[in-house]
Amino acid sequence: MFRRAVWQGLVSGAAGVTVMTLGEKIEQRLTGRPNSSMPARVLERLTGAPEHPGRQPLAANWAMHFGQGVLIGVLRSVMANVGLRGPWASAMFAVVRLTNDQILENATGVGAPPPTWPRPELAVDLLHKAIYAFATGVVADALASGHGPGPGQRHADLRPGRESDVGPLPREAAPRDLSSSPIAT
Repeated sequence: MFRRAVWQGLVSGAAGVTVMTLGEKIEQRLTGRPNSSMPARVLERLTGAPEHPGRQPLAANWAMHFGQGVLIGVLRSVMANVGLRGPWASAMFAVVRLTNDQILENATGVGAPPPTWPRPELAVDLLHKAIYAFATGVVADALASGHGPGPGQRHADLRPGRESDVGPLPREAAPRDLSSSPIAT
C-alpha cells in the first residue's frame, strides 16, 4: 500500500499545486497582489544558497512552490489509502498543508506566525491552501478508491450509524503485511 500511496500522492500533489497556482494567478490578476518570494527565500535558507533581497528568484520560487506541493501530496494519498477520504479528510489536510508552510517559514526566520499577519493576507493564504488541499484530495481519493475501501472505511462499515462501541476490524480484515502499510516504521 505504501508504494502505491507514494506514486498516487505525487500525482495528487502535482494536480493540487497546479490548481492552487492557477487560482493564485487568477486572484493576483483580480487583486493586483504581486508574486510572493517566500518559497524562494525559504529554499535559499534551507539549502544555504545565497540570498537575493529585492530580486525575484523565479527558479527557486517555482522549485520550492511545486516541490513542496508535490511532496506533501503523499500524505494526503496515505490518508486516502487508509480510508480517510472526502471533504473531512481534505479539511484536515488543509491544516497540515498550512502547518507545513509555517514550520518551514518560521524555522528559517523568513516568515512570522499567521496570527501576526494582516488579515487580508491571511485570508488569501488560507483560501489558496484550502484550494490546494481539496484539489489534492479529489485526485488522491479517486486514485485510492480504485483499490476499494481503506481499513478505516471497512471498520466504519462494521456497524453503520455512528456507533461508539465498535471494536477493531478482525485481523483477517486488517492489512496482513504491515511492512507495506503507510504507517509502518
